[in-house]
Amino acid sequence: MTRPVQIIRPPSFSLWAMGEHLTRLVQCRDLLYTLTLHRISVRYKQSVLGYFWAVLNPVLLLAIYTIIFSRLVNVPTHGVPYAIFAFSALLPWTFFSSGLSGATIGLPAHLNLMSKVYFPREILPLSYVLAAFLDFLIASVVLAALMLYYGFRLTTSALWVIPAMLTLAVFLTGVALFTSALQARFRDIGVAMPLLLQLWMFATPVVYARASVPQGLRHLYDLNPLVAIVETFRGALLNGASPDRLLLAECLAISILVAVVSYAWFKHLEATLIDVI
Repeated sequence: MTRPVQIIRPPSFSLWAMGEHLTRLVQCRDLLYTLTLHRISVRYKQSVLGYFWAVLNPVLLLAIYTIIFSRLVNVPTHGVPYAIFAFSALLPWTFFSSGLSGATIGLPAHLNLMSKVYFPREILPLSYVLAAFLDFLIASVVLAALMLYYGFRLTTSALWVIPAMLTLAVFLTGVALFTSALQARFRDIGVAMPLLLQLWMFATPVVYARASVPQGLRHLYDLNPLVAIVETFRGALLNGASPDRLLLAECLAISILVAVVSYAWFKHLEATLIDVI
């Protein structure tokens, strides 16, 4: 019996070609699910604290930032206790940074697997994104406990968290596909990623509020899609406020553009990834 042969060629940049790749990705969803579970089990294998690390990492960062920005440097929080002010932003930020840092090095780390069998290569970076999302869900328990402790109550505005997180997932997917393909050719990306994420965090209203940014710089500052996402997430949960819809819509448009362009570019390079890794 003749086995089907899969010939990998650089795809054409067309909606039809992208639709075919997405269909194949959906068909391989079981592999994505399996690799995501493997990613999680390997991360916490032989770890004494296990899944508690998903909570401990952002909590330790929270403790450091609380000491620095509420005791040594007085950051305006508009009456919100700094601990929950910072943690409500650290939660989506940690999801982004963890998913991006893992996905960036995902392709070179699986050279043996890629050289033995064909599968949609985007599954590898996507599995890191999904694993980071599970950590996000686990760490959300701490945010819920902080809201109970400080007496915050959810309102209908909390539903804005859903579009904010969907936008973040789209943006993270796009950036992860871009950096993972780039890392396959230039290993400098993985080395520079910790510094890049550190700079990116301080360009995002995580440890301070967007209102602290001078008005003259606000337009340039808002080009960072994470600004709208973090502000929407924090405001919807803590202040019961509706987001700046225009800013969130611009963020969604940028995120979709980044995801589409990155995916098309990733699939264009897919045919030669194994050669350059």
